[in-house]
Amino acid sequence: MVTELQMVLNAVPVDAGRSDYATAIVAENVTGKRTGSTHKLTNQRLGELYGLDPKLPLFRVLRRYWVSDKAGRNVLALLCALARDPLLRGTVEPILAMDPGEELGRQAMIDSVRDAVGDRLNDAIIDKVVRNASSTWTQTGHLEGRVRKVRKIIAATPHAVAYALMLGYLLGFRGNRLFKTLWTAVLDANEEQLVFLAMDAKRLGALNLRHGGGVIEVDFASILTPEEIRMSHGTD
Repeated sequence: MVTELQMVLNAVPVDAGRSDYATAIVAENVTGKRTGSTHKLTNQRLGELYGLDPKLPLFRVLRRYWVSDKAGRNVLALLCALARDPLLRGTVEPILAMDPGEELGRQAMIDSVRDAVGDRLNDAIIDKVVRNASSTWTQTGHLEGRVRKVRKIIAATPHAVAYALMLGYLLGFRGNRLFKTLWTAVLDANEEQLVFLAMDAKRLGALNLRHGGGVIEVDFASILTPEEIRMSHGTD
C-alpha cells in the first residue's frame, strides 16, 4: 500500500496526530477510495502496517527519512511493515534463500507462512497472504515479473540502511551486531557495503556513527527521544 501511504503523507502535515490521519483517510478520502467501508479499511490497514502516529518511533522516523529518500521509499515502507506485520515477516526466509534469477516457488512461501502461524490460518487465508506478500516483494524490487517471479538484487540507499539499523537498535542490538539483523539482511548488501552506506547516512544526518579499529558504534541520539533510547535496552 505504498501508493496510498504516499497520498496520505502528501496530504497530512508532519506534526499531525493519529486522529488527523484517520480524518484525512476516512472523512476526506485522500486516497480516492470509492466507498465509506473502503475508506475505513484503508485507514485500518495503513495503521496496522505503518502506525500513522508520530508518537511511534517507527512511523516518525519513517516519515523523516521518507522526505529525503525518494529512491528508497518502497524499501523504507517494507522495513516498517516487516517490523509490524508478523505474516509478512514470515515470508522473509524464502525470499532471502533465493539466488539472483531464481524463480519463486510458491510452496516455499506457503510452508514458511504456515511455520510462522501454525494452525491459526486456513489454506485459503494462507494463499491470500502469499499472493499479497509476493506483490509486496515485487514492489520493493526483490522479485520481478507478473506470473513468473524471479529474484533480483536491490540497491539499498543510505536512509534505508539507517532505518534498518534503527530497527535493530530499538531491539537492543549494538555495535557490529547491528549490521547482522533481519532488517539489514533484506537490503541485499554485505557488511562492508552496509557500513559504507551507513557512513553516507551519517553525512546526511540520518544517524551518528563512529568507526575505527574494527569497531563500529552507531546511535540515534539525534533521531530518537531519550526515553525511546532508554527503552531499547542496548546490549553489546
